[in-house]
Amino acid sequence: MRSEEEMYNLILKIAEEDERIRAVYMNGSRTNSNAPKDIFQDYDIVYVVKETASFLTNEHWIHVFGELLIIQEPDKNDRLEGPVKSYGYLMLFTDGNRIDLHIETIEFMHEKYKEDKLTIPLLDKDNILPVIPAATDMDYWVKRPTETLFLSCCNDFWWCLQNVAKGIWRDELPYAKQMFETIIRARLDEMVSWWAGKNHNFQVSTGKMGKYFKKYLPEIYWEMYKETYSNHNYDLFWESIFVTCGLFRILAKEVAEELSFTYPIHDDKNMTKYMLLVKKLPINANGIY
Repeated sequence: MRSEEEMYNLILKIAEEDERIRAVYMNGSRTNSNAPKDIFQDYDIVYVVKETASFLTNEHWIHVFGELLIIQEPDKNDRLEGPVKSYGYLMLFTDGNRIDLHIETIEFMHEKYKEDKLTIPLLDKDNILPVIPAATDMDYWVKRPTETLFLSCCNDFWWCLQNVAKGIWRDELPYAKQMFETIIRARLDEMVSWWAGKNHNFQVSTGKMGKYFKKYLPEIYWEMYKETYSNHNYDLFWESIFVTCGLFRILAKEVAEELSFTYPIHDDKNMTKYMLLVKKLPINANGIY
């Protein structure tokens, strides 16, 4: 696997030798001092270019970065819609390194450059890159919720549990699982993030899709969080649901207390009773109550 130094040298050498490339900057986790460093970190690189057309007409130019294992071009369809201001190449190489490379016009750079505070300039041939402050992940910090937002999260969590329950009772596994993983987990993760945020004065990021939850949750809460995942077995699924309810309840009450909100205990109690009832409901039942 090529080293970090080798990769940076290659990225800059290509830019220095190509007259079309006028500047280079980087964003992403490698610009974030708070992000853990490991062998899977990609290089989020932007080449600021005079024009994109000559790059797009030569589909083989990207091979200068190394032997490709697989590539994705998420903007490929945009090439059919007129002049391209920005284009991305997501490249995984056979040595394990990954570069997420974007080429963008100078005009496009001026529109977008200051939007991401996790940005570091690497090369500027013509002094075209605007002056920016030192890179910071503050745009990704957990935002302090309003009480309205907090109550909406709680209501959505408890309300949508009925859909999970009926999905299990109907033996509609895909529906029940999707409802749990896309709706219920989203609300749980929102509460986990607020809980972590309130413990750090809302100056912390829990990472994309909660990837840093383990770092911020105490062991007892993290063990509960792990138990919110289950397989296709309905008995285990029910166990994970009630663990999820327990963890949500604990975190939400602590967030409410810290932020002087009112936790909707009435919804909690009513839906917990309802879920226990549906769990025991015979498959041939003629009524819920």
